[in-house]
Amino acid sequence: MPTAFPPAARLHRPSEYAAALKGRRIARGALFVVSGPREPAAGPARLGLVVPKRHAPLAVTRNAIKRVLREAFRLRRGALPDGDLVFRLVNRPPALSLTALKRQVRAEADALLARIAP
Repeated sequence: MPTAFPPAARLHRPSEYAAALKGRRIARGALFVVSGPREPAAGPARLGLVVPKRHAPLAVTRNAIKRVLREAFRLRRGALPDGDLVFRLVNRPPALSLTALKRQVRAEADALLARIAP
């Protein structure tokens, strides 16, 4: 299982995000929707994150959410099917302490990734 999160494991270009977001909705939770391509890709799983300011207005909140999602993806990357995954924050997180928010995001990310993994 890979222990690093190399640049090859991330989506970089807007066209890569657009292709994944135009695809099908793979999983949905209380805070996130995970989208992926309609056709399976040839390469290993890659991650894209969309955390808009309207749902998480504070930069510290957005950055914490992204860090937690990247770590959850990194640990499960080997078990995920090939293709691009985009986690999109669709609801405003509840007013919690940062530690509690990280726990909630991690629990939801783990549940969504477990649903996606075969």
